[in-house]
Amino acid sequence: MEAKLKIIFSMTVFGTLAIFVNNIPLSTGEIALFRAFIASLVIVIYKIITKNKIPLREIKKDLPLLFVSGAAMGFNWILLFQAYHYTTVSIATLSYYFAPVVVMASSPLFFKEKLTVKQIICFIMSTIGLIMIINIGGVEKSSGNLVGIGYGLGAAILYATVIILNKFIVNVTGVDRTLVQFIASIIVLTPYLLATSGIHIESIGTLGMINLLVLGIIHTGIAYCMYFSSLKDLKGQEAAILSYIDPLVAILVSVSILGESINPVQILGGILILGFTLLNELKGKVLGAKS
Repeated sequence: MEAKLKIIFSMTVFGTLAIFVNNIPLSTGEIALFRAFIASLVIVIYKIITKNKIPLREIKKDLPLLFVSGAAMGFNWILLFQAYHYTTVSIATLSYYFAPVVVMASSPLFFKEKLTVKQIICFIMSTIGLIMIINIGGVEKSSGNLVGIGYGLGAAILYATVIILNKFIVNVTGVDRTLVQFIASIIVLTPYLLATSGIHIESIGTLGMINLLVLGIIHTGIAYCMYFSSLKDLKGQEAAILSYIDPLVAILVSVSILGESINPVQILGGILILGFTLLNELKGKVLGAKS
């Protein structure tokens, strides 16, 4: 029950991400950078408190993959935060949750796995759901909305890349892997920002700083530690089902708190994506996207 409560808490927190991201007056790249920096500090403190040493020898064995996956994670955050600016949180989140479908479709290429009839059906129905969310020919199609969906799908592809790379990382797991990936994000995003928009943390203001600290400490550092520490005590199917609290909370936040709209066609599309992705996951594996 403790493990279930941990994952329920972390997924609920992930679902409220957009509220805080939208109240931080920085570029999405800076938000991603400082999110990773603050979360890294939180995880280091967690490791010290729990007296768990960082497995440097094991990390060294998987360092190239950890670095690349960490870089993908950082840019995945940037694209997701950009999606929030162009479309509703509901649509951005549902587009982002196409990541497991990308992983499933790429399994024959990366893992030499044959797609089963069940997986093919899940892929087709999830893709139909995505088309319904894009709402081609619908009443709410706009250039901004389509750009937001594009960013959401870009984030999904990058997160799928993280999932795929994680399957090849065999020596480092859980919180340790996440810490190294956060540090890799910092290493990659810092020169990227210095070469593009620059770093302007001094202009953030008190409210923005509070939101950034909440994002880094609670939504990333604490939530990630709780999420990964709970997985070892849960069955794969239990974790898969509970992971869908994240998009459901995000949709509720979008509609009830942020006052954003979503039409019936898009709701049905979201049901198809989440429903058939979950159906595919009910086999002991956790592929769900985390914000």
